[in-house]
Amino acid sequence: MDFLPEEIESFILKNTEKEPAILAELNHETWERVLIPRMLSGHLQGRVLSMLSHMIQPATILEIGTYTGYSAICLAEGLQKGGKIHTIDINEELESMVNKYIEKSNLKDTIINYIGNAIEIIPTLTATFDLVFIDADKTNYSNYYDIIFDKVKSGGYIIADNVLWSGKVAEPKEGLDPDTNALIAYSEKVNNDERVQNVLFSIRDGLMIVRKK
Repeated sequence: MDFLPEEIESFILKNTEKEPAILAELNHETWERVLIPRMLSGHLQGRVLSMLSHMIQPATILEIGTYTGYSAICLAEGLQKGGKIHTIDINEELESMVNKYIEKSNLKDTIINYIGNAIEIIPTLTATFDLVFIDADKTNYSNYYDIIFDKVKSGGYIIADNVLWSGKVAEPKEGLDPDTNALIAYSEKVNNDERVQNVLFSIRDGLMIVRKK
């Protein structure tokens, strides 16, 4: 689903900072070689993540859903000196591609890449996080929120992608698929959580940004 007219989207991209060359290369290879390439954050959302990271200036980031590594590299741009990103993905088939671009971006000492089930891996992490980016299996969004909440510092942020789900979240609830129902439940859960401040931005497929009070 396209949320904006094509000419408006083109104008937005024209007047948004260009992708760094390494990200343009990763973008191209993802669309050329990887199944469901629209899962990539891409130019606009990537620049938004970079901007947010620069604004927050995190020392530690947790990303749930690495995919091909595009968003991790974007988020790394705003890290404090010596900062780290812990990124988790269950798809081991993409590991070599992710590692290739981490290496080409000179971020092998910055991005720590985990392969496996995030529900199992997150409790083993001892770090606390200034920023968490959730972009993995939609049915577990609420579970991810619960298991990471105490690991987020006060004043820290949780960003969740795809919360508009191509507009399906606004459709009548009868007969919706499990992913859509899970995303509706996630947004409602966040919106009813008095421990946070939240805004749902209609950027690309929807970014829910949460600040822990």
